[in-house]
Formats: sequence, structure tokens, C-alpha cells
Amino acid sequence: MRRGSGTARALTAFAGTLALAGAPFCARAGGGPIGIDHEWALDQSGIWARSNQTALEFGVVAVEAAGSLWYGNDDKIGHTFWQSADASIVSGLGALALKYSFSRARPYQGNDPNKWFQGSCCQSFPSGEVTLQASFVTPFIVNYAKEHPWVWSLEALPVYDAIARIKSQAHWQTDVLAGWVLGTAAGYWSTTRHTPITVEILPGGLSVGFYKKF
Repeated sequence: MRRGSGTARALTAFAGTLALAGAPFCARAGGGPIGIDHEWALDQSGIWARSNQTALEFGVVAVEAAGSLWYGNDDKIGHTFWQSADASIVSGLGALALKYSFSRARPYQGNDPNKWFQGSCCQSFPSGEVTLQASFVTPFIVNYAKEHPWVWSLEALPVYDAIARIKSQAHWQTDVLAGWVLGTAAGYWSTTRHTPITVEILPGGLSVGFYKKF
């Protein structure tokens, strides 16, 4: 698998999914930096419920932490979990900095995708939750997709979250795309490091793996 071409294909598929899913809701030309941003009809029913979105968010953090500590950095899958932890922390900090820097209004804050630099009230760009999902799945895709192509199906997590956040009128299309790019870039970067940052700064015993100790 060529990593660069795989990422490009995934980005194209991700953008296409958002475009197709949003087609029924787009009644006028979009706005925003690349002209695709428009508000979707509010839908927080069924699988799009906010409780499901938050469950996914906290679930991913819990799985990252549990997988890292259980398997340890010396195990291949454990090493991948530690890389995901690195990616999530780095991309999360990056997303937070961008939110405060651009202070973009959310769709429910006036339905204007061109309202940037509005102050601390507004933190739409980028989507932190999509950033998290992309940062979590990317190291697994990079490390395992060549031998196990089904691992690409993990991209369903950021795709679901992106659609859910737009349906909740909490983000614009470019917010979730930017979050996906940021999380994916951080995830890829984390796989280029021999030793994850989180392993370097934590006490050595935490990276051994509980299953090896017991």
C-alpha cells in the first residue's frame, strides 16, 4: 500500500460521502472558504442522537487508554494504540488552538458560514470530535491495511461523526473536513516515530503492558 495515495483516496471518498449525504438538504448555493458550506436540517434522532456521538467520543478515548496500557509499547498492536494516543493528544491540542484562533460561528449561531473571528463564543472550526476519530483510526490503517484491507472500514468512525455533527447543526462541511485532515495528518505523523511521545514522558512501567505483568 502506498500511504500517500491511500490517504488521498480516503479523503476523496470522505468528501464525496459528505456531498452525497448533504445533497437532499442543500436548497441554495453554499458558502465558506471553498463554497460548500450550508446548513443541514436538524436531525438528532436514531443513530444521530447526541448521546451516541458523545458515547463514541468517550468510547474511543477509553479504548485508546485501555489498549495502550494492556498491550504495552513492545507489542505491535499496543505500539499502535500508543501511536493513536500521541495522534489524539497532538491533534486535539491543534484543533483547540485553531478553534480559538478562527472563532468561527456554528450553523446554529446564525446560519452564516462566513462568520469568522467572532470571539470566544464560537469554536466551529475545525471539528474536534472528527479530529479525534481520524487520529484514532489512522495509525491502525497505516500499520495494518496492507495485510488486512478490511481495516479501512475504520474510516466509518470519522465519516459517521462528521455527518452526525453536521446534522446536529454544530459544524459546517469544511469544519469536519479540516478535522479529518488534521486527525489523519497527526495519525500518520505518529507512525513515523520510533517511540511515541506518550511512552517517552510516562513512567516506563506503564508502557510494558498489563497482560505481560499478569
